[in-house]
Amino acid sequence: MSRTEDEQTEPGFKRMGQIHDSGYKMLFSAPEFVRDLILGFVPDEWLHGLDFSTLEPYPGSYITEDFRHRADDVVWRLRVGGEWVYLYLLIEFQSTVDPYMALRMMVYQGLLYQDMIRKNDAKKGGLPPVLPMVLYNGRHSWTARQDVYELIVPVPSLVEQFKPHASTC
Repeated sequence: MSRTEDEQTEPGFKRMGQIHDSGYKMLFSAPEFVRDLILGFVPDEWLHGLDFSTLEPYPGSYITEDFRHRADDVVWRLRVGGEWVYLYLLIEFQSTVDPYMALRMMVYQGLLYQDMIRKNDAKKGGLPPVLPMVLYNGRHSWTARQDVYELIVPVPSLVEQFKPHASTC
């Protein structure tokens, strides 16, 4: 019997999802798998030219400003060219379609940046780029919007320019 989206909230299914999350976290704790994920699924010449031998994990557990704990699944960094510029790869594992995943990923990115600033890991002159990736393994096609901008209702032209853009791949 296949499960519907409504049935996925059952306790047994939730435990199964947590087991799968743990398996994916373990799998993507190896730099070779992260490299292969990027090279196999992200069609970008710049990314394909990076030195993946410098991949290293970055602690992915953050405290929000109101002191609530928030954990990301997997965060990696690597050197770009010969410089100590960091590219942070934010990987979120998802077994169900979350219509607000783009917003969730934007929050994770903000928490990552706050953590970097707090640890003095941010370069002077700007924050490093973040590549937010959602690794989806659900039964149904992914139908959620991939940019926060698309989640916000249209507004008059002056206010429209202030709607945030944050996409996931």
